[in-house]
Amino acid sequence: MALFEYFPNYIWNLSVAIALESGAQSGEIVDMCQPIRDAAAGGADAGTPQFMARWVEMADRLIGLADEDEARGRGFSASDKLERAALYLLVAERMQGHGHPGRKATYAKARETFDRSTRLGSLPRERVEVPLADGTMPALYTRAPGEGRKPVVVYCNGLDSCKELLYWSKLPHALARRGISTLCVDQPGSGEALRLQDLPVDPHSENWASKAVDWLEARDDVDPARIGMTGISLGGHFAPRAVAYEPRFASGAVWGANHNWREVQDKRMKREGENPVPHYWAHVMWAFGAGDMDDFLRRSTDMNLNGHMDRIRVPFLVTHGASDRQIGVDYARDLHDQLVNAPRRELKLFTAREGGVEHVGADNMSFGRDYIADWFADTLGGHVA
Repeated sequence: MALFEYFPNYIWNLSVAIALESGAQSGEIVDMCQPIRDAAAGGADAGTPQFMARWVEMADRLIGLADEDEARGRGFSASDKLERAALYLLVAERMQGHGHPGRKATYAKARETFDRSTRLGSLPRERVEVPLADGTMPALYTRAPGEGRKPVVVYCNGLDSCKELLYWSKLPHALARRGISTLCVDQPGSGEALRLQDLPVDPHSENWASKAVDWLEARDDVDPARIGMTGISLGGHFAPRAVAYEPRFASGAVWGANHNWREVQDKRMKREGENPVPHYWAHVMWAFGAGDMDDFLRRSTDMNLNGHMDRIRVPFLVTHGASDRQIGVDYARDLHDQLVNAPRRELKLFTAREGGVEHVGADNMSFGRDYIADWFADTLGGHVA
């Protein structure tokens, strides 16, 4: 496999890969991980407090250095350090079980650090909130350069990601370069929506995706006829479902095809396939607002796209890593094969020839990022050169 495997278990290595693909420095990764390498030997759940302690320690060091930069009027340098500090805090928080001591404080510090980095670096992203029937959907809006109305892509989370990690995947950067804006959302069950508003997963993603379209249509810098949607990991379930039931979307794509996520849970109970986070079953019950395992299984019953994909009547792209250890590649083929009414459909499997073979390109996100950005440029009227 192409994944950098420093620890003796997949989940810890996935967290390192997420950090590296999101802008971490390799020397800082070594400094954080070397002292806790033995802690991972007891399994994915054991040792996560030590993981958080080391990563928070590095973040605090970077925040202190950024303070010095800011005092000298060097906002760009301060922002760069704060970006990594926020990243390390979010990865550390992501590794903890629900209710773990220090988790809430770590998340609050990450948000504060991210916002400070935005301000000091004059970064082209705006924190916004999309009204929902219950609460709001926090989001990051990245405008494409230039005047006039632009196409835009709604970009949603997986089970355990957040809008900041979506931004750091650099898909918004790639889309902006092609003349397309991006709305990275913390949909119910993820990011701020879960942590600060207790909004659980809504399996019927069109409910919140339609609200994103409403919000975008009200803007004078958005072309309402050119709105697309994509999602990463479990977002590869939410995005096709939303495009199937929200006719205002003009194009769609997935970064990892989560076609039958309910079936994946049955397999995980049999220890088939890798989990994305430690304390997995506690995490999904929290995300779904479930009181126990039976309640979670009931709430996730509709997480199956079979019988829905024939409703998609716009161009749709399916991408998947050929060696994905979480979601089998057959789910990508199922999704593609069921797009029978899409005027244009494409299946792209990333292989060892280029990279991006792991789950949502954890080994190399550049190929998925470019492919999806080019797809939306082709189908929403952007440009590729």
